[in-house]
Amino acid sequence: MSRTLMKGNEALARAAIRGGCTHFFGYPITPQNEIPEYFARELPKAGGLFLQAESEIAAVNMLYGSAAAGAQAMTSSSSPGLALMQEGISMLAATEIPCVIVNVMRGGPGLGTIQPAQSDYFQMTRGGGNGDYRILSLAPATVQESAEMMEESFALAQKYRTPVFLVSDGLLGQMMEPVQFDRHTKKKRAGNKRWILTGHHHRRPPRTIKSLRLDPAKLESHNLELQDKYGRISRRETRFELYRMNDAELVFCAFGSTARIVKNSIDDLRQKGCRAGLIRPQTLWPFPVQPFKTLPESGKAVICVEMNCGQMVDDVRLAVEGRMPVHFYGRCGGVIPEPAELSEYALELLTGGAA
Repeated sequence: MSRTLMKGNEALARAAIRGGCTHFFGYPITPQNEIPEYFARELPKAGGLFLQAESEIAAVNMLYGSAAAGAQAMTSSSSPGLALMQEGISMLAATEIPCVIVNVMRGGPGLGTIQPAQSDYFQMTRGGGNGDYRILSLAPATVQESAEMMEESFALAQKYRTPVFLVSDGLLGQMMEPVQFDRHTKKKRAGNKRWILTGHHHRRPPRTIKSLRLDPAKLESHNLELQDKYGRISRRETRFELYRMNDAELVFCAFGSTARIVKNSIDDLRQKGCRAGLIRPQTLWPFPVQPFKTLPESGKAVICVEMNCGQMVDDVRLAVEGRMPVHFYGRCGGVIPEPAELSEYALELLTGGAA
C-alpha cells in the first residue's frame, strides 16, 4: 500500500475526515493552523461543514451544538486557545456529548511561544474546567500514529459518549513523515440515538440535554454514573508502548515527540553499556499504571523526560509507589531536549553525579 509524505497537522485533518468528521469549528492559532486550512479546503468536498468561528469560545460552543444534534464534530487549537475552551469542555463532559478536540501544544504559560512544548499535560489529564470529569486523552508520537489515533478518536467518542482529546505538539504537527492510510477504513457516523436533539415533530416525547441539576441527590447520582463510565474507559482503553524494557536498569518515561528523542538516547546508552528502556504512555488519561507495577528487577531508577517543568512526573511517582527513585529531566519554553544531553544526564545519574 502506498504512503504519502504529509505534515503532521495535515495528516490529522485528513484522518479526521476518513474517520467520519462532518463538522469542524475552529479559530486560527499557531502552530495548528494547517488543520483548519486543510478542513476549509477538503471538508466541503466530502459533504461536511467548515466554519471559522470568531473565537475559541465560540468554536467550542458551536461544537457543542452540532454534536448535540448528532454531527461527528471536532475542533482544534493550541494551548492558550484550549484554555479559553475549558468551560465548554466541562459542559461537553457533563452532558456526555461525543466529539473530538485536538491540542497542538506550544510553550506557556500565557501566550508564551509558538515553539513546541508539553506544558498542557495537567490541562489534558486533569481538566481546566469545573467539576468532577475526565477526558480520554490520546498521545501519538509519530505522524502515522497521529493519523491512526485521529481516526479512532471518533469511534471512541461515540462508544463512550464522551469528548476525546488528541494531544499533539508543535514539533509533531509541523514535521513531515510518510503516512499510510487504510483504504478500507469506514466512516463511523452517528445514528439517531436516544439523546440526539433532532426535533421530535410530535412523534415522540421531547429530549433535553442539560448539565444544571439543582437537586443535590440527582447531581450526585449523575456524577457517580460519570465515574462508572470513566472506570470502564480506564479498564479498557489504557495504552502504552514498551521499548527495550526487558533488562533495563534505567527506565525512561516520556510521551509524544519527546519519546522519539528518548529512544535515540536509549540506543546511544545501550552502545555505551548502559541498559536503558522506555515506557511511553499512549493515553495520558487513563495513565498506564500497569507497566510501572511490573518494572524489571534490573531496574535502578526511573527518569521522566518532559518538555515542561514537571507534570507527568507526578503520575509516574504515583505509579511507581516508591519501588525505586524517580528523577525528572525537563526542558521548557519551547526548548527541545537533545539525545546527547539525556544520555549525559543518565550516565551521571548511574555514577551518582546527577541530582
